Amino acid sequence: MQHDASDRRSGTGRLIYLIGPSGSGKDSLIDASRERLAAAGVEIARRVITRSAEAKGEAAHGVTAEQFEALRAQGGFAMHWRANGLDYGIPRQVDDWLAQGRAVLVNGSRAYLAEARQRYPGLLAVLVQVRPEVLRQRLLARGRESAEEIEQRLARNARLQAVTDPSLHVLDNSTALASTAEALFALLRDEGVLPQV
Repeated sequence: MQHDASDRRSGTGRLIYLIGPSGSGKDSLIDASRERLAAAGVEIARRVITRSAEAKGEAAHGVTAEQFEALRAQGGFAMHWRANGLDYGIPRQVDDWLAQGRAVLVNGSRAYLAEARQRYPGLLAVLVQVRPEVLRQRLLARGRESAEEIEQRLARNARLQAVTDPSLHVLDNSTALASTAEALFALLRDEGVLPQV
């Protein structure tokens, strides 16, 4: 779906919904692109996760299950889901940013995509993929899961990749992260989220 400057003038921003299997490099891609995105006026939502602050991974806001439930009950989340035994929430602040006409990038969940599309019909869904052998190496290297859990993740990812969705914009992150970041910016320009250079 093409969006132009009239969307920004009308006060409707664009949600960039980044998805991909655990270990595909979504957090690394966000970190590598953070300064350029900020310079272009793109906000990056910080997820709230029921994981301790000491846990390795993204720069998320770690909360207890009780704190998460309290935030959810208070309407603190624009979106929330459960995956891999953890609760994830996107703070309601993203709605304020979008209402101000700003583009917002969120680290989403493929399982939640249909619901996210209902809430944000113009969202730009971006799937970060890696070749299975690369994904296996990355999951093993980070050491968060057992070998059996990694194989289950790989099998689940293969099932998800088998389901083709023409509305997903795919970025291959199997090689250099800088190349993936450039592909992300090219996509954002093509989609009218960022101005053409």
